[in-house]
Amino acid sequence: MVDESKNVELTDDDIENDSKGQLIKKAGQLRDRRNELNQMASERASKRDDLNAKTREKVDEAQEHREKRDELNEQVQEHKESRNELNAEANELFDEVEGLKSEMELGEGKDLEELEEEIEQLEFKQQTEVLSSEEERELIEKIESKREEYADRKEKLEDNGDLEELVEEAEEVRSEASQHHQKVTELADEAQEHHNRMIEAYREADDVRDEADDMHDSFVEAQEAADRHHEDFVRVQKRLREMDKQEEEQRKSARDQKKEEAKEEAEEIYQKFKDGETLDTEDLMKLQKTGLL
Repeated sequence: MVDESKNVELTDDDIENDSKGQLIKKAGQLRDRRNELNQMASERASKRDDLNAKTREKVDEAQEHREKRDELNEQVQEHKESRNELNAEANELFDEVEGLKSEMELGEGKDLEELEEEIEQLEFKQQTEVLSSEEERELIEKIESKREEYADRKEKLEDNGDLEELVEEAEEVRSEASQHHQKVTELADEAQEHHNRMIEAYREADDVRDEADDMHDSFVEAQEAADRHHEDFVRVQKRLREMDKQEEEQRKSARDQKKEEAKEEAEEIYQKFKDGETLDTEDLMKLQKTGLL
């Protein structure tokens, strides 16, 4: 802010009634304060311009993050579409797998790995536990039944290579869909990061813009005060010129009056000369000055 206590005040009464010396002093004070305020305004304008430039930089930075975010979001959408298409394709393939299994009567029951694990558990029980003859017979029959089920299912699977190929294809498609889903997650996180940085850059731009606006107000205040001092300085200078003109007119008037008085005196002396009166040296010099002799 401008320290108003340092400002120089000038009233109409000062202009009209102050002496020439007082006005010359006032003009110097107004000039010095005007120059000081102009320097202050210039510095504030420079700071304002720097802040405005920084604001533009932050806005540009935010715009870059916006463009990058939008670009990434487009890629996210593309990967989403690919993922959804592949998942739909995988679902269709797995439906075909289930259809084939149903035709082969493999839709119900346990898979080979599970059957193999159950057989191993039953065999371990047979080898490690003390069983009665009846319990051991039942256990052996159960193991044989599981082995037959395992062999039957394995034979059916081996006899149908299409099922394996279909399962493999379905799993590959699902895997590809998962890769696209991973890209969706990665790109969405990256897009969110650019979005957050965009918001932060815009916030910083707003803060700097507010600071620039405050600096502009300070610049205007200093410039207006400088202009006011300049106007008052010009008023004082105009008044001083008027006073100089008045003094010159007064001096000219005094010179003219003095000449007129000298002329009148010379004419009186000349009349004495014509009347035959004796003139002294001073009288003769006065006649010479006026051109009468």
